[in-house]
Amino acid sequence: MSRSPTRRGRLRRLAAIAVALSLAAATVTSVAIATDAFGAGERWDALLAKVDRFLAGPVPQRHTLSTVRVTAPPSIEPSLSPATPDPSGHVPTQAPTAKPKRIPVDVDIASAPAKVFKTELHKDWCAVAGVQMVLAQLGLADTSDATQNKLAARIREWDSYDDSHNGDWGPAAMALALEAYGAPGYEIRAFEGRNEALVDAARAIEATGSPAILLAWRGAHTWVMTGFRADADPAVFDRNVHISGTYILDPWFPRISSIWGASDPPGTFQDKPEMERNFLPWKRPEGNYPDRDGLFITVVPTLPAPTAG
Repeated sequence: MSRSPTRRGRLRRLAAIAVALSLAAATVTSVAIATDAFGAGERWDALLAKVDRFLAGPVPQRHTLSTVRVTAPPSIEPSLSPATPDPSGHVPTQAPTAKPKRIPVDVDIASAPAKVFKTELHKDWCAVAGVQMVLAQLGLADTSDATQNKLAARIREWDSYDDSHNGDWGPAAMALALEAYGAPGYEIRAFEGRNEALVDAARAIEATGSPAILLAWRGAHTWVMTGFRADADPAVFDRNVHISGTYILDPWFPRISSIWGASDPPGTFQDKPEMERNFLPWKRPEGNYPDRDGLFITVVPTLPAPTAG
């Protein structure tokens, strides 16, 4: 039985309305993603990341940089070396030399932190932005979006299951990326104590002129450490040095975390309570990391800062 002209017209109108609604929904979704309305953009990025991980296949089981467990150094204060006897056996008189004084120090190698700062373009790119800021401080990269996107796209060159069970950016991937961009010699270290980890990072910064990386938020986040305050110079004294805080570039800025609170502008001095709140022992939900679990993890320079270009 054929339909009446009136009924056919109604069906056409309903079909047209359905198409229009579909197009409108697609447009609204696109605009929401583009403007990140209601977090739609970040959810879309997370979906794309999952698709990318699926297409890339299983996280490779390949050799990567190991984590170096650091124990407390011997408790040795600066002292005079004993005088060496001459061939006759006579020990020459040595003029007394005053021992170094324990005076507070304030060190920050980032003279213009805002110029080397770069926020993470996506909420899961703190490691990418952290590496980019280290490279920017060393004069080896700029702080453009293009550079961060290019750096993020290279994760498949450096990912390893031992470094990140998720196939994302672990500390080894960060060190390998720094080497690939001209800053070799970064080492992953693990400590039982927070102060020991910070003293070691402070020594590394002073010795090399390069920033260190702290794995904050139980290993979920990246902080770039460019300096510190201490009650004595870590480069001179081996024991009883206390770090009262650090100068940090936080790629999460200017976001606000529902768990960790508001982030701070580049170069903010994070005092001891803030370090105790943010710099916590490694503990990841995706599985066990025998050489990191329960320890404070850092990625520190061991070579002098490279010359850009």
